[in-house]
Amino acid sequence: MSDEQGSFGEVQGGVAGDKLRSFIERIQRLEEEKATIAGDIKDVYNQAGSEGFDKKILRKVISILKEDKDKRQEFESVLDTYLAALGVDRD
Repeated sequence: MSDEQGSFGEVQGGVAGDKLRSFIERIQRLEEEKATIAGDIKDVYNQAGSEGFDKKILRKVISILKEDKDKRQEFESVLDTYLAALGVDRD
């Protein structure tokens, strides 16, 4: 059997099969964890919503908190400038 036709444990096209399998398995486990965490986050939003909190606003708050403070302030400044040019008051 040539190198290109070997099993996962052998070298295939210059790639060690065992190493490749290890990466694939790790990625699969992480994808499963990500799906579980996404479900958990959805559950928390639903719980907050059932207690009267606006889920859309909560998502926006989370988004804002992820942003860099300086970039957020710059964005707000430009947004205020544009709205002022249109005669729209944010207050």
